[in-house]
Amino acid sequence: MALTADVKQELTSVVTNKTNLRAAELATILRFSGGLHMISNRIAIESELETQDLVKRVRRDLAELYGVRGDVMLVQPSGQRRTPSYLVRVIDGGETLARQTGLLDARRRPIRGLPNRLTTGSQEELSAVWRGAFLANGTLTDPGRSAALEVTCPGNESAMALVGAAARLRVPAKAREVRGVHRVVIRDGEAIARILSLMGAEKAVVTWEDMRQRREVRATANRLVNFDDANLRRSAQAAVAACSRVERALEILGSDVPEHLRYAGELRLNFRDSSLDELGHHADPPMTKDAIAGRVRRLLAMADKKAQDTGIPGTDANLPPDLDD
Repeated sequence: MALTADVKQELTSVVTNKTNLRAAELATILRFSGGLHMISNRIAIESELETQDLVKRVRRDLAELYGVRGDVMLVQPSGQRRTPSYLVRVIDGGETLARQTGLLDARRRPIRGLPNRLTTGSQEELSAVWRGAFLANGTLTDPGRSAALEVTCPGNESAMALVGAAARLRVPAKAREVRGVHRVVIRDGEAIARILSLMGAEKAVVTWEDMRQRREVRATANRLVNFDDANLRRSAQAAVAACSRVERALEILGSDVPEHLRYAGELRLNFRDSSLDELGHHADPPMTKDAIAGRVRRLLAMADKKAQDTGIPGTDANLPPDLDD
């Protein structure tokens, strides 16, 4: 996931001096990276983060925006997580912070999605929401068939809120649930580039577009090669079948074959790899490909009719058994 790490590193360094944007990003990070807990009968906020730089960003915003201090604990790798993470915990003033960031409503009930003021905010605020969600739990895979930008969400309500925010940013996103895990997924290449740009990952957009264009060029080249191979294979099989049937036709007709049809058949046999157009150029005098095709067709039809009348195998009797239909 080198691409994901590069994007998150760039997003972590995004600088904004607007308080509402910092608050929107911080609230989303807290919502998507942890949750509310009861510790010693007090509401605490915990946020599990991946990098020290993100920890510093979150702690700075907590202190400067809300005047609270976040304690940090190192979480050792376990289960599918191969690298250590960092747990930022706010106990003193946790309930007040939860209300201020919209994680609790006025009746002390946890918000299951995202605060309404965030999902109905300006485009800059919606971009900050997406930046916070990606920093908290996002991944970006390389361009290709399975290319996707995904954000793992704490629940269906938060996933739908993130989809709605993307829609207001004119970015098509879908919510999906796999084995009880809710995710928001963006698969369209242009949409991925747009959301990266809106979040502030301009360098990542350049890298992504460059990788996507190279993949598309390579895929187009592969398709053309496969197409040419298929055409060559079909042409070779058609030539083998035509020569086999012509040989059988001349054998069936013997001396009864008209001279102009015999000439066309022998021309086909003498230049087995040539196209009909090329056969016409080999003829003396030159003929059109339609004239060559017509004579060969009449030769085969005459031979098949004689074979049917005499009860012997027709012109397809000698076709190779492994020839494709």
